[in-house]
Amino acid sequence: MNSTVIDRRHMMLGTLAFVGAAGLRPGFATAAGNDVAYVTAARLASGAFGILLLGADGAILREVPLSARGHDIAIHPSTGRVVVFARRPGAFAVSFEIGNKTAPHVFTPGEGRHYFGHGSFSQDGRLLYASENDVITGMGVIGIYDVARRFKKIGEHSTFGMGPHEIMLLADGKTIAAGNGGLDTTPDGGRENLNVESMQPSLTFVDAESGGLLAKHEMTGELRSLSIRHVTQDAKGVIWFGGQWEGNPSETPPQIVGSAGLDRAPKLIEPRGKGGDDLKGYIGAMAVSNDGRFIAASAPKAGHVVYVDTETAAIIGLSDLKDVCGLAPEGEKDFAASSGFGVIRYETARATTVSQHELQDIAFDNHLRRI
Repeated sequence: MNSTVIDRRHMMLGTLAFVGAAGLRPGFATAAGNDVAYVTAARLASGAFGILLLGADGAILREVPLSARGHDIAIHPSTGRVVVFARRPGAFAVSFEIGNKTAPHVFTPGEGRHYFGHGSFSQDGRLLYASENDVITGMGVIGIYDVARRFKKIGEHSTFGMGPHEIMLLADGKTIAAGNGGLDTTPDGGRENLNVESMQPSLTFVDAESGGLLAKHEMTGELRSLSIRHVTQDAKGVIWFGGQWEGNPSETPPQIVGSAGLDRAPKLIEPRGKGGDDLKGYIGAMAVSNDGRFIAASAPKAGHVVYVDTETAAIIGLSDLKDVCGLAPEGEKDFAASSGFGVIRYETARATTVSQHELQDIAFDNHLRRI
């Protein structure tokens, strides 16, 4: 535990992000909502933060300004509405319609809570689930919001772990998978991890209706310092996760991408060769191809995207892109990747580049979502 004493009772949840009118960029005034291919948070050319709606060619169709960094995006299954969550430990979320210029709606997790940057809609679109922190106890919760009531918070489930990051509603529409990083943080402490020596990362499966724990897989032994952060699901229902190593750098595992299920213990994929696919102990995002067969995992510190065939659990491709992090499926089997240097690249799961676009003075943030 960090020796600095942080009194959770006097924490500051921070101010709401200022959200300006969701204006269209000059030259795209007639762009319809269905022209938008991707949504991402970014640092804009002005140096301010915002949300960008991008065309398939990487062109900026719309900017939604923010006063603080955004992180990931949840997309409503039918209405064209998106929700962008503040970067950990932020205390705001922003909702707006892709094809509507009306002012976005800002909502918060409530007193004693902050967001971890991720969320997921229910299959019928009535509810939004968000990964959150109970600041007093340090334990993770899943906030539940009523979409029709302007995202009024109506309940919570436990994530049965500390420091949940990405949560996702699985294809069955009944189960939420939560990547519990195992790390304790507070808003007063910013992004400082307070319990690295005693962290207990886990992957949990929670009943979306009752909040009951269905399964919990803890990282133990040599992997107890592997903070589980990002999750996705393949065509067969298997959960794939990416971790971030918090232990001794000299002990960093060569691979930190793995798979698990409700009744299937976690297993890391095997590296292709010694040093051949070093990910620098950090996975920034996960995505699955639209056919559900291929998994992509970004490693921004290493400047790699690693591609895995879920049929064989083997690495089939490794691409190089400096500060790459955002990932999204494109077409049936391909992917789009975005970087902190304003690059959007389309590539196959064999790491073959299809095309690449670069936006000057734009820094894409961690996540990229396909509309």
